[in-house]
Amino acid sequence: MPAPACIAAPTEADGTSRLPQWVPSGVRLYLSHVAAGQSLRAIARAEGCHASTILRQVRRFENLRDDPLVDNALRKLDQSMRYGAKPHCRSRTDTEPRTKMPQPCKLPDPLIHPETEDQALRYLRELVPSGTLLIVAQDMPKAVITREDASGIARRVAVLDRHIAEAMALLDWITCRNRGRVCSYALSPTGRLALRNARDSEVTAPVHAGENDDCAPRRPRYGMVESPITVLARRRDKTGKRFLEARQVQAAERLREDFTMAQLDMVDWASAQDLLKALETRQVPGPNVAPPGTGGARKRVRDVFRDLGPGLGDVALRCCCRLEGVEAAETAMGWSARSGKIVLRIALQRMARVYQQLGADEMMIG
Repeated sequence: MPAPACIAAPTEADGTSRLPQWVPSGVRLYLSHVAAGQSLRAIARAEGCHASTILRQVRRFENLRDDPLVDNALRKLDQSMRYGAKPHCRSRTDTEPRTKMPQPCKLPDPLIHPETEDQALRYLRELVPSGTLLIVAQDMPKAVITREDASGIARRVAVLDRHIAEAMALLDWITCRNRGRVCSYALSPTGRLALRNARDSEVTAPVHAGENDDCAPRRPRYGMVESPITVLARRRDKTGKRFLEARQVQAAERLREDFTMAQLDMVDWASAQDLLKALETRQVPGPNVAPPGTGGARKRVRDVFRDLGPGLGDVALRCCCRLEGVEAAETAMGWSARSGKIVLRIALQRMARVYQQLGADEMMIG
């Protein structure tokens, strides 16, 4: 999901600067607290935001550790913070016999390679067609992408290294459908957004004279992907007043995190009323294994959309949860041009009020 706007560059003190650039900022905050031992308030002071923002990120990735891919990726990044990315080996001491061979150097894990994200993006395109899954078995060094043919039989499409699948899970590009000794993953809405932004950047990137035509243009990093709310938050009127208040932007971020934690991003909801009906009747499709905090997240999403109602709920579902653009939402719902941002601001005002009424007792954990 998009990182909070207050996240700054990593510092050398906690070792997060040793991590590759593609690692999401939320993971850096989590490792700063869990691995480096920094307090939540200390991290919040360093980043210039409230401690509750750091708390939500820490709890979100702590709950995601039930996913074996995410858990293994976080463990490797923890080791990278502690020992760095350089190969290290134990030198022979004077007390050891000279006939003993020196211990071979331990090479850094491929997960921390800067090009891991680019490799993951290439395999991510294979998950776009319907009926495609990424299969990972326990303690196996490889993962397999399968796709159902016309007769319904799963055929192997590609084989990839396990660390690439771990990077895809850490970036929230794939979501777990079935968990066990053999886990299956499908493309997530965040993964579709990453593919769309990568495709748009490849089309619009200028070609400089003298460059090799065979070289693909560089695309922006994953952390630079912006949501429609972030774009609207930068707008100002003639007096310099921002179009959206900080509490409205925070409410949109909380709804997106609750929506993902509630495992509601696995279904393409037709409208906000269909989503609300499924939450009220407890008939939400999805995997049988739900991580901790899913029930609380679904309750918060239900309260928000119940308060918004039709219209306001639809624009919040599209722009805050699905990360659709405002113009695309206007076209889909048949609204007039430039009216969507006004309706969205009204929806954000009511969302901020709902989350304020929930108070600290309903602090999100996803």
